[in-house]
Amino acid sequence: MPKPKELESRLQRIEQQLRLFQKVSRFMVRDMSLQQILQGIVSLVVEFTQCDSCLVYLCDGDDLVLCASNSHHEAQMGRVRLKLNEGLTGWVARERTLLAISREAYRDPRFKYFGELPEDTFEAFLSSPVIARNRVVGVINVQHRAAHQHSGGEMEVLTTLGEQVGCALALARMAPALVETVNHAELAVPGLMRRPA
Repeated sequence: MPKPKELESRLQRIEQQLRLFQKVSRFMVRDMSLQQILQGIVSLVVEFTQCDSCLVYLCDGDDLVLCASNSHHEAQMGRVRLKLNEGLTGWVARERTLLAISREAYRDPRFKYFGELPEDTFEAFLSSPVIARNRVVGVINVQHRAAHQHSGGEMEVLTTLGEQVGCALALARMAPALVETVNHAELAVPGLMRRPA
């Protein structure tokens, strides 16, 4: 049976996860740009995981493009690209699965060295696909400078955040005016009969 301190620690971690998901959910219902939402999610991931780097790559055809980061990558934003068959990030997108490496990620044979990113030398790597409508539309990476054993909770959080980012991308395609004018009930029940006025 778990000790009281262990139970208290687990409960605190679950409460942190819940607050994280609540904050992400609030980003998605506000009138914010996609870039603001992505940067907000990146900041929350860094706070939750205590990682040194969080990068979000989004699909552009057969490429993954760096679109959000907690680091100072402004010059690389939109310029850092890799194919779906390149690097750990490309592998995650192609295989549609979470990847966790606790040490020496840069030694993995799938690793792609960029040379312009400090993350090239980081030890720990955790990555999840971004999913929208059952399609991979990007990848979210969490990296630590030092070796780091990723917990099951961190892995589950990143998987869920990948799904939430996918929802944010789907919502970003919808014009705000459309949200106000569309018949939402008819989206759920096609051919819905309207009451006469």
